[in-house]
Amino acid sequence: MKIFVVATPEVGLRLDVYVCAHLKDELSRSRVRKLIDSGDVLLNDASAKAGTLLRESDRIRVVVPPSIEASPLPQAMELDVVWEDADLAVINKPAGLVVHPGAGTPDGTLVNALLARDGQLSSIGGVFRPGIVHRLDKDTSGLMVVARNDFSHRILSEALSRHDIARVYHAITLRTYRENSGRIEAPIGRHPSGRTRMAIVHEKKGGRPAVTHWKIIEQMGSFALVECRLETGRTHQIRVHMAHEGHPLLGDELYGGGFALASQFVPAQANKLRAKLHTVQRQMLHARQLAFTHPRTGEAMSFKAEPPADFMDILTALRGAAQIMR
Repeated sequence: MKIFVVATPEVGLRLDVYVCAHLKDELSRSRVRKLIDSGDVLLNDASAKAGTLLRESDRIRVVVPPSIEASPLPQAMELDVVWEDADLAVINKPAGLVVHPGAGTPDGTLVNALLARDGQLSSIGGVFRPGIVHRLDKDTSGLMVVARNDFSHRILSEALSRHDIARVYHAITLRTYRENSGRIEAPIGRHPSGRTRMAIVHEKKGGRPAVTHWKIIEQMGSFALVECRLETGRTHQIRVHMAHEGHPLLGDELYGGGFALASQFVPAQANKLRAKLHTVQRQMLHARQLAFTHPRTGEAMSFKAEPPADFMDILTALRGAAQIMR
């Protein structure tokens, strides 16, 4: 337990900002918010909100519950480890692999596989998310960084919140564009009626700020290979933003990019392409580039991973039919 008393220069600070400043070497900002929400941070012996403004001589008590060992069991499976040292690992995740255990997926996840390698993962992510700094959707392939100790996890999480981790995705989208590039700024929150969906939701109704930068790499009829750069990292962000702009991702049934729509853009004489599109089993989204500063050495780290075979097969088929679709 730690006890602090607010001094005159600190009057007017938010509770969460104060705690973060005093425990910056021990706790991440997200961890502090969770402690406040769970009642483990008391202001004058009472629970308080993170945004509470402090007064002189306020007494703050912080209790950090002991870390709980991750309960998921180790499960050996092949992983594409692009980089690894004592602090972190960069993984090229295949499509179809869930990142961590959750409702309906108790095992067979990336976390289970990482535990089977040597079990050295940070505890900050909690029982079911050890080492997980950021996530990729089950059916999104590509690069992600995993923390192997609490020190690296804290530094990487802070870099992520400052937008200092560069994440670049390649996506195949539907419909032609009016511009070659753009910026989408629209808050994202839970869909009001669809439990598994996200949507554009006003911030006053719980939406969180979200920004995506995009540019066309290649246009093939009414299909396009697009580069998306994340400024923020909300759940399903690229999928929601691109669909909101009228360009859902190919194969993304959840947000309107399924075969029913895609087939409308294929001319009658392109039967081979139509048949190939019918084989798409996931959203065509791949995390291609990842760049960050190493949390311990300060070295600039940059990684690239080419899209997997299913993505490239579709892209090759679209390129082959591009002349017909003009």
